[in-house]
Formats: sequence, C-alpha cells, structure tokens
Amino acid sequence: MPENLPRLSKRTGLAAGLSAGGLLAVAVLFFFDPTRSPIYPGCLFHQFTGLNCPGCGSLRALHHLTHGEFAVAFCCNPLLIAGLALLPWFFIRRPGGRHAAVPRPARWARPAMAWAVCAIVILFGVLRNVPGPAFAWMSP
Repeated sequence: MPENLPRLSKRTGLAAGLSAGGLLAVAVLFFFDPTRSPIYPGCLFHQFTGLNCPGCGSLRALHHLTHGEFAVAFCCNPLLIAGLALLPWFFIRRPGGRHAAVPRPARWARPAMAWAVCAIVILFGVLRNVPGPAFAWMSP
C-alpha cells in the first residue's frame, strides 16, 4: 500500500461494509418482488404449522416500502412498519447526555425494554392468528 494514502480505521471499514450491504439489500428488495421471485426463503414456521409468525409478510412489506407504498406495506406486516417508524427515536434519544459523570445505557438497551419488545412480538404473533374479523387486519 502506498504511504501517501490514508488508512481507514476498522470502525470506518465496518461502517462502510455495513452501509454497502444495507444498500445492496435495499436494491434487491426494490428490484425483486418477494411474491414473484424464488430467491427469497419461505417461512419455515408457516410451512410446518400453517400459522403466521410475527415476521410473516416482512419481505413483502419492505418491498412495498421501497416503492413508497406505505399503506400496502402496513397491511403486510403492521408490527414491522410501526417498529421502523419508532426506530429513529430509540437511537436519537440519549438519556444522561454526554456530560453525565456516569453515562447510562441508552433506553433501548435496558433489560425492561428488551422484555417489553419480546412481549409485544409474541402478542402480535398470537393475535394475528386468532380467527375472526377482529384481528384479521394483522394477517398478511
């Protein structure tokens, strides 16, 4: 490597690699429809049980989201779209501030938040499989 080129830190290289991978994933989701393309795996939980898991419809929702079809994306997986809408709030909000003597972990990194997210995902998975019109809007 020539001496006059700047070296990138491992953190910068990791960020660049993750960004490139994310852009590639978004491009694949944009150009290949999950309902028509065989490159996406099927849901094993749905294949074995016939029930919808909390993630069923996520690829279709992300595909519609890349095309700007927010209502259709919400119909495919409402929990994913609501979670994506809340995601920036979890990362931007920093309790304690940078001048705190002992920085506290971010709110999303606390055990109570992890348990709450697990409970919401399980509840969503159960409710979207309840027969009848009350929770039919949750099914993909």
